[in-house]
Amino acid sequence: MIIGVPREIKTNENRVALTPSGAEILKSHGHTVIIEDNAGVGSGFNNADYTAHGVEIVKTAKEVFDRAEMIMKVKEPIAQEYPLIRKGQLLFTYFHFAADRTLTEAIIKSGSIAIAYETVQKSDNSLPLLIPMSEVAGRMAPQEGAKYLEKTQGGRGVLLAGVPGTEPAEVVVLGGGVVGTNAAKIAAGLGAHVTILDVSLPRLRYLDDVMPKNVVTMMSNPYNIRKLIKRADLVIGGILIPGAKAPRLITREMLKDMKPGSVIVDVAVDQGGCIETCKPTTHENPTFVVDGVVHYCVANMPGAVPMTSTIALTNATLPYAVQLANDGYEKAISANAELRAGLNIIDGHVTYQGVADAFDMKFEDSRNFIK
Repeated sequence: MIIGVPREIKTNENRVALTPSGAEILKSHGHTVIIEDNAGVGSGFNNADYTAHGVEIVKTAKEVFDRAEMIMKVKEPIAQEYPLIRKGQLLFTYFHFAADRTLTEAIIKSGSIAIAYETVQKSDNSLPLLIPMSEVAGRMAPQEGAKYLEKTQGGRGVLLAGVPGTEPAEVVVLGGGVVGTNAAKIAAGLGAHVTILDVSLPRLRYLDDVMPKNVVTMMSNPYNIRKLIKRADLVIGGILIPGAKAPRLITREMLKDMKPGSVIVDVAVDQGGCIETCKPTTHENPTFVVDGVVHYCVANMPGAVPMTSTIALTNATLPYAVQLANDGYEKAISANAELRAGLNIIDGHVTYQGVADAFDMKFEDSRNFIK
């Protein structure tokens, strides 16, 4: 199979979908790997790192899309890439369709096969291709929040850790999954007082056992959220419903109860956000203010630490990419239920329930399209 890796063109996105070592493994299985010129530079990998492992460098994204049977990306295709996608082409990347009707309609129209990293799911309901980026984003969230709490950045002027004789910052984490757990761990390590909320009592019991003493757990419900955000310096949103839009846990009306200069970091923004006032921002212009509250809503947070993120992502995606390349998507999806869960759109048909529900589209069972 010919596997193509275009350069990421989303604003300040420096990750690349495949490391040179990952390309070497695909090559060892007899596949051809082509990569767009300088696609890996932002992650610390130059063209020579790839050519040393037999990867062919091509000049343009168009050539990558024209030749490749499978496209590996990091972020979802954007408007200028839509015309490059062809019928029957396999796309393996993050899509987050439920938050973007335009993208969904473009992929439907293309007739391509879209396997979304974020909905590949194991039998224990874990999301193996989302976990590494959720770990990165979760660990980044407190450090970004700490930065924007600085007065010079528009915040309250609060040090997350405090110092002797002063109170540490109050951090509220919405969601006890991968993002929330990593965010709470880092915020606690910096010395903040952390409250983490989740709707699962077993999960809260687990977190109560493993977290340090400056982390407390609480059941997630509107009453507790309203109570906690009144005293919060930093709120981190880490809610995920696989393949579907995130629920809105903090409304515009609730912002009036938050402290002026407090900060919200909504890691769920690429799934529509769990705070009503959030909208996607970029690393170039990461924040905006609503009712005195600083909002950080960068939709590709791990893109700021691309070397770490690219290696972590390839570690997770490579076994699936090898299976897709070795067997072809139909055989791979038939044999592997995890990959089958990742199939969102095929030949114009929506095969993921969360995406269909988000836009009132017809859902069709993926098994109808696999020979």
